[in-house]
Amino acid sequence: MSYPPAQNIQILYQRFKEFIAPETERYYMLRSLLEELRLDPQAMTISGNRHLFLSSQPPSQGAFLNQMKPPWARDVTILVAHYDRAPNSPGANDNGAAVFELIEAALKLREEQARQWFIIFTDKEELSQGEGIRDQGSYTLAKGLRDAGLENSRFYIFDACGVGDTLIISTMADHLMKQEKGAGIIRTRMQVRRLRAEALEAARRLHLDRVRLIPTPFSDDAGFLRAGIAAQTITMLPFEEAAAFGGLLRINPSFADALVNKEARNRCDIRLIPETWRRLNGPEDTDLRLTPQYFSLMVRFICALCKGV
Repeated sequence: MSYPPAQNIQILYQRFKEFIAPETERYYMLRSLLEELRLDPQAMTISGNRHLFLSSQPPSQGAFLNQMKPPWARDVTILVAHYDRAPNSPGANDNGAAVFELIEAALKLREEQARQWFIIFTDKEELSQGEGIRDQGSYTLAKGLRDAGLENSRFYIFDACGVGDTLIISTMADHLMKQEKGAGIIRTRMQVRRLRAEALEAARRLHLDRVRLIPTPFSDDAGFLRAGIAAQTITMLPFEEAAAFGGLLRINPSFADALVNKEARNRCDIRLIPETWRRLNGPEDTDLRLTPQYFSLMVRFICALCKGV
């Protein structure tokens, strides 16, 4: 049985509280929800990490990588959000909101018969003590996508998209790549610039007047970049936090180190990092901090990236 579009959206957000409940095993709950909404999720386990795929045209079991392959891979938009959370955190903003926004976007894109998009809900974005980028689920996933010939597709990462009214188009990839050299990294830098330009153009077409280019915390883009795939991270912040942090970075650009480097973070005044980001990965990341009145803005932006309108 299929539900009307409005009922699907209602069903979706009724399940959010369950998704962030402490006892919820997110993989199984998410897979069940996607099946209930008739979005035909397909599972793929890579290096022990369980990822879930959605497609504009649901393929047969196990055929996702074949469907995503060239010759038209350059024209496909691949949207990514991690569904896991840090221990002892509800994970409402990190990363429940983005997961549910992508599901709503998938419902709209399917209804409008938009073509050539994929959504991947990734496992193991959150790392434990002593783990590094190569331990991220996105790293081994990206290696598989690269080996399938998808390195030229458009990859957008959505993380912490549930608090605030200001669209943040991350520049952290520049920071992560600044010490890297070689022909491959030059190509990746060019691809990141292209992704960023397309994101800015989508925001312009939607007449979004609160958009910022600033570095953001560690996300799945780190694993993608380390595997040789360009990816652009998108997030949200309250306007006041985004403006204050942007001003700080103009005065002290090296403060961006504190977002990805624990030693640098220990040397800085942690209060200068936007409050929204300081609440991630802890018990205060609850639904009470979310601003759901702006979820539709992110959904519109996601759809614009896929449809080019």
